[in-house]
Amino acid sequence: MDFRLTEDQRALADGTRGLMARLYPAERLREDAAGAAAGTPVTLDRGMWRALGEAGFFALRLPEERGGLGLGLPEAVLVFEEAGRALLPGPLVTTHLAAGWVPGAAEGGTVVTAVDGELTEWLEASDRVLGSYDKAEPVRSVDPLTPLHRVVGGEPAGGVVGGGVTAGGVLEGGVTAGGVTAGELLTCAQQTGSAARTLELAVRHATTREQFGRPIGSFQAVKHLCADMLVRAEMARTAVRAAAVSGDLGETAAARLLADEAAVRNARDCLQVFGGMGFTWEAEVHLHIKRSWILRSRGRSVAECEERLAESLLDETLCGI
Repeated sequence: MDFRLTEDQRALADGTRGLMARLYPAERLREDAAGAAAGTPVTLDRGMWRALGEAGFFALRLPEERGGLGLGLPEAVLVFEEAGRALLPGPLVTTHLAAGWVPGAAEGGTVVTAVDGELTEWLEASDRVLGSYDKAEPVRSVDPLTPLHRVVGGEPAGGVVGGGVTAGGVLEGGVTAGGVTAGELLTCAQQTGSAARTLELAVRHATTREQFGRPIGSFQAVKHLCADMLVRAEMARTAVRAAAVSGDLGETAAARLLADEAAVRNARDCLQVFGGMGFTWEAEVHLHIKRSWILRSRGRSVAECEERLAESLLDETLCGI
């Protein structure tokens, strides 16, 4: 099985990075975060959302006859890596997975979120909520650009919500032949994109920031931090892309574990490279660590992923006896 990117896939990733730079540059990210910290209500940019729809972000995996691009999960993973790298706000995964059956989702005219556990993201900004709840109250989010509500009562997005399609099935992106859910891998892709970005920020700072007349990147301790970040980012990216191609349950569990670790630990190590500067609104690293915490809390726990991976490895071992 060849996991190398094709020329078209590389062009898709490059084009998406350019799109993110136009729609949500780093300067705007910092401005939005500073405004949220100062008490300005966080709102979803509908113009940006429609622009994503026009670019095919949400309809990427829809068949061409249904107005989509007809691409697959491996290509979607590449696109969501770039979204994670830019810390693009909004319920991206849920809206992407709802494209094709929730009217307007594919075009970016409808924002879709889902009740998935105790906390729900972007509840007030969404036009369609999958699942149900009796009441909801806003809670302070660790990520200033991810508004959260604590929901009480009702049912999570797992029942029939319309059109004969279950919300659980949509949130899983339609289970692939191997049983892998697209939603989980797209979230992992966001984490790998974040890990790559914090690596980039750390290396850039290490080569320009000087102490004792030398760039701090020349010091062995900083070199080790950056090297460890590179290893984590590359391992996570490889695992996520491989799982998107293979559709293997065990590989998906491993990808989830590696992606979450890479995003959280890379952001933490990047913060170490920046020192006290990393806590200021001028530096985006602190936003990456907060978003990585939010994404890590989605879906299955670490223990559940470890159990799935162990079961997969055990099955392979028994099959080889």
